[in-house]
Amino acid sequence: MSSAPAAWPESIAGFAAAQGFRAGALADAERFRVMLAEANQRINLVGASTMAEFWLRHFLDSAQLLVLAPQARRWADLGSGAGLPGMILAILLKDQPGTKIHLVESVGKKCAFLEAAARALDLPVEVACARAESLALNVEVVTARACAPLPRLLAFAAGSLKKGAKGLFLKGGEVDREIAEARKSWRFGLSIHPSLSDPRGRILEITELARARS
Repeated sequence: MSSAPAAWPESIAGFAAAQGFRAGALADAERFRVMLAEANQRINLVGASTMAEFWLRHFLDSAQLLVLAPQARRWADLGSGAGLPGMILAILLKDQPGTKIHLVESVGKKCAFLEAAARALDLPVEVACARAESLALNVEVVTARACAPLPRLLAFAAGSLKKGAKGLFLKGGEVDREIAEARKSWRFGLSIHPSLSDPRGRILEITELARARS
């Protein structure tokens, strides 16, 4: 496996510098990119066409969450799949005391990939090969990307959210419809943030989750 970093976009290097990410973070992210590309030939982890835009579509899309929770060190990534955003968060927080990133994934082959990549990069990661709704992790932030529509995603995250975590969920163009549907079953505080990686994307910040009154 090549360890030589590929050229990343100037905007990514600028973002990393502005956020004060540790020296070597982009090199570790490049190593992860290579592992992901190789594994993606055997396992359906991400759309093959998206790998050409890894730094924007995957790295920045994941890394931007730290702007919204810069002090958080304990995260849960539900339906982690390829490790996005969780593996990127682990790479960027690698040298921060108290960091633990829980990657929750129910598919065994994907769990094996996540465990192997975390070992290779010496990351503060714990992989839970389980269904998200079966866990109630004690974390500061619950996140997910391309996991499920918001009503189901809130059910998956409810255990951790009710323990005081906040949700930071990466969503696309159908976000307004998903929010309206979720309001039928749930009450929650909501802030909506624009995505840095996709003009159509939004990040939903969810707090104070409770079942809606019938």
